[in-house]
Amino acid sequence: MLCAPTPDNEESRLQTLHNLSILDTPAEERFDRITRLAKRLFNVPICLVSLIDRDRQWFKSCQGLGVQETGRDISFCGHAILQSDVFVVEDTFTDPRFADNPLVVQAPHIRFYAGFPLSMPNGERLGTLCIIDEAPRVFSEQDRLSLTDFGRLVENELLVIQQISLDSLTNLSNRRGFEMLATQTIANSDRLGLNTSLMVFDLDYFKDINDQYGHSEGDKALQAFAALLLDGFRESDVIARFAGDEFIVLLSHESELDAAPVVARFTDLVNRYNQQSDADYDIAFSTGVATREANSDLSLNEFFARADKAMFLVKAEHHKS
Repeated sequence: MLCAPTPDNEESRLQTLHNLSILDTPAEERFDRITRLAKRLFNVPICLVSLIDRDRQWFKSCQGLGVQETGRDISFCGHAILQSDVFVVEDTFTDPRFADNPLVVQAPHIRFYAGFPLSMPNGERLGTLCIIDEAPRVFSEQDRLSLTDFGRLVENELLVIQQISLDSLTNLSNRRGFEMLATQTIANSDRLGLNTSLMVFDLDYFKDINDQYGHSEGDKALQAFAALLLDGFRESDVIARFAGDEFIVLLSHESELDAAPVVARFTDLVNRYNQQSDADYDIAFSTGVATREANSDLSLNEFFARADKAMFLVKAEHHKS
């Protein structure tokens, strides 16, 4: 078996995927309708919308398969996202990359695979619309065109999700996207007995940047701060532009969070950026932190209100000094 190599753009690809806040969400008719139609048209037992996470492939829509995910290392879709066109394996028994793959020699006994790589407007390929058969088959040019048409429909649905859950300026989740992802993260943390903390960041003197240097420079400051958040926090943390010049990070942790060193490390990162930047201003911020114990009845809105209040207290102190 040959595992697919990791794409060169893996980190940006994963960031685009995670920003959609779609992983581990319930099935949706808009995707299931497409996979049902494709399954019927191609007369195959299995049709999937498969999204490639760091270590797994997870199925947003699944027709004919009794699992929700498999390891990425054995996935066919991991190979398919490496190219821009339909990826076809007409007979796995004659392909040394897949002949001894567990998904071939064991259930679901894949003999034929065709996957259309699902791309976002930034060019990142997140997964596939794929069809699978237990028997080898020839896949014609017309078949490729038909699978491409179905794949474009899936891409359109992903784009709709992106437009309503992603901030177009910073490419972080927006408020709606954050609320979707935070709800999932808190539920998973409760199940695992983990605490969560919210950190609210507000840019200091942002109005002054806009007034003195123009809104385009203000946009650059927002983009720079978003990039610093991505660099300064873990991939598992939920990071979003909540509104205007306000950003938010949700962290999960086992024991009580000591926020001071977390803030200090991020402050050092911002200071290093300011020293290297050729801008005529420094990026500065105020932050507030609130913690929620596992299985608390604290709502997401109340959780945010506590962190937001803490941030405004810090901001008031900054403006005094």
